[in-house]
Amino acid sequence: MSRNQEDIANQLAGNQAGVAELRSRLLFVLFALLVYRIGTHIPVPGIDPGQLQALFNQNQGGILELFNMFSGGAWERMSILALGVIPYITASIIMNLLTMMWPQFQQWRKEGEAGRRKITKATRYLTLAIALIQGSSLAVTLGNQGLAFDPGTSFLFVAALTLVTGSIFMMWLGEQITERGVGNGISLLIFSGIVSGFPSAIGQ
Repeated sequence: MSRNQEDIANQLAGNQAGVAELRSRLLFVLFALLVYRIGTHIPVPGIDPGQLQALFNQNQGGILELFNMFSGGAWERMSILALGVIPYITASIIMNLLTMMWPQFQQWRKEGEAGRRKITKATRYLTLAIALIQGSSLAVTLGNQGLAFDPGTSFLFVAALTLVTGSIFMMWLGEQITERGVGNGISLLIFSGIVSGFPSAIGQ
């Protein structure tokens, strides 16, 4: 085999390997989005679906409708992923502000890859703290609004724990899509949630 033929064969092998990797990345993204969509249909334990539907019927076109659209219908079903990536986005915005104002975070930003890992770790912890606050507040609101079968202490604990866990799972899933898939994982999750609400929004 001539030198030219060897180069062509190597190039074809490289192209095939690249196509195979791209295919596996795309399949992973589709699988992750499928898991996300399934999660939006699993309700928080103890939620009364009838009362929840009545609340949304009373507030059509309001702020609840907006939250529901961005969550891909997770709010309307009050699913375990109702908080979505909101805590993570909030934490990322706060960390970006801190890296511009706080000397310690500015130093991390200058450390390259090691500094980026420190900022990512701090963002995760801040996401957990924000999710705890938002999840607990949402659980209390659900109980006070009469949306739970038994709005007692056990419901508040289980609902808050479920919502916080769902939010952390969303953050993890977005990071996995970024690392093992194609594009920015958080952006893809937000986009898929919005797109999934298009048919019902157009119908309304």
